[in-house]
Amino acid sequence: MDPFEIASTLARTPGTVRALTAGLPAEWVHRNDGPQTWSAYDIVGHLLNAEEANWLPRTRMILQHGAARAFEPFDREAMLLWEPDSIDGLLDRFQAVRTATVEELLALHLSPSDLDRRGLHPDVGEVTLGELWATWVAHDLTHIAQIAEVLARRYRHAVGPWRAFMPALDRVADAE
Repeated sequence: MDPFEIASTLARTPGTVRALTAGLPAEWVHRNDGPQTWSAYDIVGHLLNAEEANWLPRTRMILQHGAARAFEPFDREAMLLWEPDSIDGLLDRFQAVRTATVEELLALHLSPSDLDRRGLHPDVGEVTLGELWATWVAHDLTHIAQIAEVLARRYRHAVGPWRAFMPALDRVADAE
C-alpha cells in the first residue's frame, strides 16, 4: 500500500457522497428501511463522526504510542444525537474535515514501511497502521454503496418487474 494513494482515495469520498445526496429533498435523504437501519443522512453523519473521532485520532495514537496504549472506543451512532442540519450543511462539514485530514496525512510523509507500525484496538487487538488505513478506505466505499442502496430502495415498488434484476432493492443493511 502507498500512503499517497490511500490519501488520494480518501480525498474523493466527500465529492462522491455529495454527488449522491446534495440538494435532495429531506424526505428522501432521511428515509431509512426501518428500525436499526440508517438513512443517507445518518450515513453522512456517521462518516463525519468517524472522520473527527476515529481514523485520524487512531493514526496519531499508533504514531505516538504504538501498541502501548489502546485506542479510545468509537461511538458509531454518536451522530444520531447531533442537532439536525441540512444535508448540504452536513456535506460541507464532512468536506472541510476530510480536506484537513488528508492534508495532515500527507504532511506526515509516511513511507510504505510506516504502515507496518502497530496499534491496539480495544476489540480486535493489535492492528497495523496499514490495516487501519485500508479499513478506512473500505469503510468509505462500503458506506457510499450503502447510501446508493438506501436511496435506490425509495423506488423498490415503483420499478415493477425490473425489481427481479436489482438485488440491492431487497438487500437492507443494518446500521453499522
